[in-house]
Amino acid sequence: MMIVVILLSTIELGRILVLDIITPPNYLLDIDELLDVFGFFMLILIGVELLEIIRTYLNVHVVHVEIVLEVALIAVARKVVIIDVKEYSPNTLFAIAAIVLSLAAAYYHQKQVHNRHESGHSNMVKASNPVIKQD
Repeated sequence: MMIVVILLSTIELGRILVLDIITPPNYLLDIDELLDVFGFFMLILIGVELLEIIRTYLNVHVVHVEIVLEVALIAVARKVVIIDVKEYSPNTLFAIAAIVLSLAAAYYHQKQVHNRHESGHSNMVKASNPVIKQD
């Protein structure tokens, strides 16, 4: 079902893009149209990432935190791209900035832990498989 939703969303994005391009002035998009297209495109990316989470869970029965953080970062980035700062109070904008920073820090920390784990695992494999030198 998620594939159908992503496919229909992609078709809708194509329709929106074609309609925006053929309406006068031709081949030019104004700011609102660009923001709509970018927002819709990022929404499709969120759907693709959610599909990856579902696929991984069905195959391995484990939810990878890194992928969930990526989806959250894309979702917040989408909000940041399409946001009209005039409509929100400074406190709301600071809250969105705090969310972005928190997610970025969590993603960075997750990558560091993952890299350390991979490094430790490869060192253990090297230690357990000594290379015999030939003269």
